[in-house]
Amino acid sequence: MQLLILAAGYATRLYPLTQNQPKPLLPVGGKPMINHVLDHLSGIEGIERVLVVTNNKFIKHFEDWSASYDKKGATYDFKIINDGSTSDEDKLGAIGDINLVIEREKIEGDLMVVAGDNLFDQSLVDFGRACAAQKAPVLGVYDVKDWELVKKYNSISVDDKGVITHFEEKSPNPKSTLTGIALYYYPSTVIPLIKQYILEGNNPDQPGRLVQWLYLRLPFYTWKVPGQWFDIGGKESLAEADSIFSRKA
Repeated sequence: MQLLILAAGYATRLYPLTQNQPKPLLPVGGKPMINHVLDHLSGIEGIERVLVVTNNKFIKHFEDWSASYDKKGATYDFKIINDGSTSDEDKLGAIGDINLVIEREKIEGDLMVVAGDNLFDQSLVDFGRACAAQKAPVLGVYDVKDWELVKKYNSISVDDKGVITHFEEKSPNPKSTLTGIALYYYPSTVIPLIKQYILEGNNPDQPGRLVQWLYLRLPFYTWKVPGQWFDIGGKESLAEADSIFSRKA
C-alpha cells in the first residue's frame, strides 16, 4: 500500500506565513505539522512507501524535510513528487494531484490519502485495520457538533454499517454534523474509477467531491476519527493547534 500526502496547495489565507513556506511544514507544537500527520499514521501495517505531492514552488522544502525526518524505525521510503504548478492559478487541485501521482507512479495497488495539514491528536492505526477489514473505500469522518460549522465542510449521513447514504459538499441545509475529512482509503479496485472521474471532466479540486461521486456507484464506508481533529485553515486555527500540541509535547 502507498500512502499519499497532499501538500501542493498554496494556503493563501495564511499569508504572509505561507508565502515562502508550505503550510504542512509550519511548526505546530515544536515540529512541522506534517510530522504529526505521519507520526499518527506510521504505525499502520502495510505502508510500503510515502509519497508527498507538492508544487514547483515548494519542492525543495519537502526534499530537505524528507532527508531529515526521523522515521523512528519505519522501513518505508519517501518520494517527493512535483506537480509542476507554480501558483494558486495553475494548481491541479487535490483530486488532480491524486490522479497525477497514480499515473506517474503507475499505482495499481491500494492507496491511502491524507492532507498534509490534517492534524490529529491520536493514533490512526485503527483506521488502517478498518481499511484492511473492509477492502472497500473508507473515509475518515468527524462530528464537529456544530450546525453552522459543518456548512464549511461537507455533511454526511451513514447507515447502521457505516456506509455513506448521503454526502453533500458545503450544504446550506446539512442533514448532520458529521463531516468527511481528508483521510481516505482507496483499494486497488477503485483506482480506475479515480481516473474515470478525471477523464469525465469533473471538478479536480476539493477531494470530497470524489467521495460524493463514488458513493453513488459503490459502497463507501466511514471510520470515526478519535480524539480531536484540527482543520488548519487560517491563523486562528493554527494558533489553537499550536497551543494544544505544545501542551502535549
